[in-house]
Amino acid sequence: MLEINKNTKKTTLSSDEGDKERITLSQRDQKHLWHPLTQHKLSGEMLAIVKAKGSVLYDEDGKEYIDGIASWYTSMYGHCNPLITEKVAAQMQKLDQVVFSGFTHKPAVELSEALIKILPSNQQKLFFSDNGSTATEIGIKMALQYHHNLGNNRKVMLAFEEGFHGDTFGAMSVSGLSVYNGAFEEHFIKVVRIPVPNGKNTSGVLSILKNLIIENNIAGFIYEPLVQGAAGMKMHDAAGLNEILNVCKENKIICVADEVMTGFGKTGKHFASDYLETPPDIICLSKALTAGLLPMAITSCSQQVYDAFYADEIAKGLFHGHTYSANPLACVAALAGIELLNSEEIQQNIRRVIKSHQDYKTRLEKHPKVRNIRQLGVILAFELDVKMERYGEVRNQLFKHFMDSGVFLRPLGNTIYILAPFVISSTELEKIYESISAALEKF
Repeated sequence: MLEINKNTKKTTLSSDEGDKERITLSQRDQKHLWHPLTQHKLSGEMLAIVKAKGSVLYDEDGKEYIDGIASWYTSMYGHCNPLITEKVAAQMQKLDQVVFSGFTHKPAVELSEALIKILPSNQQKLFFSDNGSTATEIGIKMALQYHHNLGNNRKVMLAFEEGFHGDTFGAMSVSGLSVYNGAFEEHFIKVVRIPVPNGKNTSGVLSILKNLIIENNIAGFIYEPLVQGAAGMKMHDAAGLNEILNVCKENKIICVADEVMTGFGKTGKHFASDYLETPPDIICLSKALTAGLLPMAITSCSQQVYDAFYADEIAKGLFHGHTYSANPLACVAALAGIELLNSEEIQQNIRRVIKSHQDYKTRLEKHPKVRNIRQLGVILAFELDVKMERYGEVRNQLFKHFMDSGVFLRPLGNTIYILAPFVISSTELEKIYESISAALEKF
């Protein structure tokens, strides 16, 4: 029998004989669980989180941690937001799950109507799946099959250097971070890459792009608009990206915006694509789509893309499907998230966090160990000036420092970044800043 020891707040395993062996959730975890992005031989115990509320996580010892990255950019309206949980709980009593092939339901229909209202105006159709990787996988398949259905010999994808688009095979193919992909590269689709535009190199990037278009039959261009998350929150130039998109459009290359990380208010607009004059043909969405409550993804597309699949030939359809596509509970969570995103309270919070980051950025600019400070919306990032060979060591030391101070941040190499829930309080934000400032003196 499992019990909670009220004195230690540790999970306790009780035997039938009455003797008790104290064993934590973290210890029990080690017996069977294999965690993502983890080399277990080099890792210690996983920290057991037993509760979350607002911007705070609670471990099994009762210690609190401010969630400075919104649990991988998902819980943007706070953990266990009552508006979302209440609506999902009510939906559970009506319809929990139904296959989405041959059926439809009210939450999916209402979500389509709400989402189309806030997406770039050329988006018209939504295809459901389960997570960010599948959202981009489907976007890649749409771009390739679009040209296949039209009889065009285009089998090459274009992507940015250092992009990251997920862990399935198509998503890995277009990702430029080899640490994720090394064992699989011989199985990838063909991809050519260009540098991100930084305001100074745009003419050079466009020259590279035009040469690649001449030399390759490019079907689609997939990109993280304005912020490359896994690469270390690297930010690039909106005007330069817009010029790249224009060249792609002129050459009938399908443009696929991976907004899995950037979507739903994090950049200060609903979507990073809203900063651009040229909209994408396809948009990939997940993470904050369901406010961190349930797994779901959507790949949206323009009418032009959809029409290439709309045919009398069955084989021209998009034969991709997931068991939990458009799960009614996830759809309701997403609807509640959009309601919150559009609320004045959340918009005020976003403006408050942006202003707070701007003020802290001014403080950081004076520090000799800080370089390349950048901000877009509620995303703030910079590099700690350390030697390349110390990146891994420093990253682990930084992570421990932050956790010891009650702040959950996950440095990417020597990159420190904040992407907290919109509902974070000014006091909690200041605690994050103080922890970072202490780290700058410590390392």
